[in-house]
Amino acid sequence: MRTYLKTIKYLQKIFLFISIITMMVLPIMIVFYPYFVSNTVVSKLYFISHVFLFFVMMIRPLADIFINVKWIRPLVILRKGAGVLSASIIISFILAKLIIDPVAYFTSIGTLKYWSMVNYVVLAHIADLSAIILIVTSNNFSKRILGDWWKKVQKLSYVYFYGSVLYVYLSYKDIDLLIMLLITTALIFVASIKNEKRLIKNKENVI
Repeated sequence: MRTYLKTIKYLQKIFLFISIITMMVLPIMIVFYPYFVSNTVVSKLYFISHVFLFFVMMIRPLADIFINVKWIRPLVILRKGAGVLSASIIISFILAKLIIDPVAYFTSIGTLKYWSMVNYVVLAHIADLSAIILIVTSNNFSKRILGDWWKKVQKLSYVYFYGSVLYVYLSYKDIDLLIMLLITTALIFVASIKNEKRLIKNKENVI
C-alpha cells in the first residue's frame, strides 16, 4: 500500500506538470502554428480533457460505493491533478483567444449571444468559466483563503462536467460523452443513497 500511495502522489505531480506545460505551449501553438492544431487534434484534445474529467467525477462516488475496497479510496487524491489537467486543455483555448484579441473576448462575455441557447453555446461557456474558477482555486493558497467556501467552490466541477459533456453530446452526438454522462450520473445517485443510509445508521447507533 505504501508503494501504491507513493505512485499516486508521483502521478499527481506528473499531471500537474503536464498541465503547466500544456497551458504554456498549447495556446502558442494554436495562435502561431495553427497548422499543427488541426480539427482532428482539437477533437482528440477535447476527448482527453473529458476522459480526465470523467475520472474526477466518478472516483469519489466509486470510493463511497465500494467503501471496503481499500485501493479505490486513495485514487481520490488524483482528482486534483486529473481535474487541473482536464481544465488546462480547455483554458489553453481560452488563452489563445486572449492572445489574439483580449478586448473582443471579454466584450463578448457581456453579450446575449454569448449566453444564447442557440447551438447550445451557453453550456460550453458555463463550462469554460467553471474550468477557469476551478483551476485558479485548485491550490493550497486558495484553500486557506476561502476556508469553508473552498469545498463549495470545488462543487463547480459538476457544472464543468455536465455543461461540457452536454454541449459536446448535443452538438456532435458523441456517444462516448453520453456514456460518460450516464455512468457518472448513475454512480453519483447510488453513492448518495449509500451515504444517506450510512448517515441514518450512524444516527441510530448513537441513539
